[in-house]
Amino acid sequence: MNWLPLALLTAFCLAQYNLFIKLASNHLPPAVGAVVLQLVAAALGAIWLLRLKMQGAPLPLSPRGLGLAALAGVGVGLAEILTFVVFQRGVNSSVGTPVIVGGSVLLTALLGLGFLRESITLAQLGGLVLIVAGIALVARG
Repeated sequence: MNWLPLALLTAFCLAQYNLFIKLASNHLPPAVGAVVLQLVAAALGAIWLLRLKMQGAPLPLSPRGLGLAALAGVGVGLAEILTFVVFQRGVNSSVGTPVIVGGSVLLTALLGLGFLRESITLAQLGGLVLIVAGIALVARG
């Protein structure tokens, strides 16, 4: 299967994620929201893992892979708490989410270039410049 439909489905799921954090942010403390979110995500992941195991799918594990996944968990956990805090401060979802997600895309691209030695085309660089411009415009109001 082509990666693009999966990426668009992922974007749809992340849009729901951001929308529901915004809606929940004024109804509970950020840490509580983040824990509930992570418990549900962990349960969903456990169900998926159990399904794979029952199908006999190979599940190769490595200490490096587990450590990197744990570091990603630290990043997403902090991002969730901070997203709740941002939205509790009254930021509209239509402003906060593009700044957070656009900033994430930009910083991930820069980390890929700097740490992973990935390459970038001129068109992709132009896209990153447009992201910076978009973040600036959205944040200014």
